[in-house]
Amino acid sequence: MWNESFTKIDEISRRTLLIGALASSATLMLPPSLAAAEGGDVAASAKAARDAVEAVREAILRISREVWQNPELSLHEEKSSEIHLRELKEAGFKIVSTGTSGIPTAFVAEWTQGEGGPKIGFLPEYDALPNLGNAAEPRQAPGPTGIEVGHGCGHNMLGAGCTGAAFALQKMMIDGKVPGTIMVYGCAAEETEGAKVYMARDGLFNDLDACLAWHPGPMNATGLLRTAAVNMLRIRYTGRTAHAGVDPWEGRSALKGAEMFGIGIQFMREHIKPTTRLHYVYTDGGSAPNVVPASAEILIVIRDQDRDDVNTVTEWVKDAARGAATSTQTEVDIDHFFGLHDLLPNETLVNRIHAHMTKLPLEWTAQEQEFAKACQREMQLPEAGLMPVIMPVLPEITTGGGTDVGDVSFNTPTGLFAIATMPIGVGLHTWPVTACGGMSIGDKGSIYSAIVMAGVGYDLMTDAKLRAAARADFDRRKAGRKYVSPLVETRLRPDGIPQHLLLRDGSQELGVEFVEEAIDSKTPTP
Repeated sequence: MWNESFTKIDEISRRTLLIGALASSATLMLPPSLAAAEGGDVAASAKAARDAVEAVREAILRISREVWQNPELSLHEEKSSEIHLRELKEAGFKIVSTGTSGIPTAFVAEWTQGEGGPKIGFLPEYDALPNLGNAAEPRQAPGPTGIEVGHGCGHNMLGAGCTGAAFALQKMMIDGKVPGTIMVYGCAAEETEGAKVYMARDGLFNDLDACLAWHPGPMNATGLLRTAAVNMLRIRYTGRTAHAGVDPWEGRSALKGAEMFGIGIQFMREHIKPTTRLHYVYTDGGSAPNVVPASAEILIVIRDQDRDDVNTVTEWVKDAARGAATSTQTEVDIDHFFGLHDLLPNETLVNRIHAHMTKLPLEWTAQEQEFAKACQREMQLPEAGLMPVIMPVLPEITTGGGTDVGDVSFNTPTGLFAIATMPIGVGLHTWPVTACGGMSIGDKGSIYSAIVMAGVGYDLMTDAKLRAAARADFDRRKAGRKYVSPLVETRLRPDGIPQHLLLRDGSQELGVEFVEEAIDSKTPTP
């Protein structure tokens, strides 16, 4: 069953491309799915959500555009997180915490009305990617801060849609005098060591009735998507240096240990499941060929369909690492520094999300379609433009990718969907995503996603039966399994947090590293 569903991924991708290509050249109306029919009558809340989003439209676009103009890498999102916090404070949200779960650029905000009531969460992200800076033009050109950093995964839009949905839901609740609490989690560093995993370990999602999020994509779709569980390891070998020409017998090459480990991984591949993914890079292999390397390191990512399977493969990988050290007479240190849960879909939320998506005023102008086609020409892709329709609910499938939303989904019912913010056929982590995110295509993604999440959020706030159905589906899929954090207990925070942010949050005392960082960045020490 798992293997069969896994092989459907390519089929789904091809079907997506075909539907989008046909729709871009003709008027195509997809038949409503049974799941959409089961989503309930959402006409009233969908219209209310559109009106509420329109009322907060400027705040949503301000977040998206400012974060796009100030792209920051994971764990460096000082300006980006402050933009969200500024708008949340202006909207009357209470800032519960900053520096949440040990991550300086993470935060939690809340707004409550009345006594009791449901509690619904939103998951804005705002980190960017290296080497994907781009202008809002349908060609490769430096962006506002050059080419070094850019929003090639669309997190400027993602964050704006999620925080904007919270604003719109707030207005709907005020207008309807609905009691309840809205939670907004500032989810820093999704691209590296996501804050959601640290927040989940701290139990921050445990008291939610549901959590909602979206992601930019080449399609307008939702479904029973399952992403992979992930473990990340650093394998460090230590040997003994020597002159490689004069007396190599005196040395023990750490690089040979790393290479032997790589060979061991290759020999594993015949015997792993089709759902397993093993991919790695050498991050250290010595500096000169005539010097026996005393140190070497491999960074390896292990993926599989769930935590049990990924942990089983991880133990095998560790055995291979230790065996390579034995055979090369080197020492090995295995640092299991991060992990993710697989994504637990929720059929009740998927159906309700799809019902709201079918009510969207989904429209692309001729200029936006031409922009998309120009991007496709630049990338030598079919000029299919932007997907103009809502796809039927996708069946349960497992992908090879992972997301830290998975750890949220094991703690509360979680709903996800995608809105087209990039041309058909264009993948995430590419320059057209950045380009589209800085103009009206990206603006519409932020607005459309906020409409869907505000509408679903309001339904959850006002419909006890819907909440109960979402919880029942969550309990059924979880099947009594207790959430166990993939983080080791000694792992307090991710690597790579700038020293000045740790100092700012009181997490670290002023030291040599901070002074060196301040000098290198030409910023004054406080």
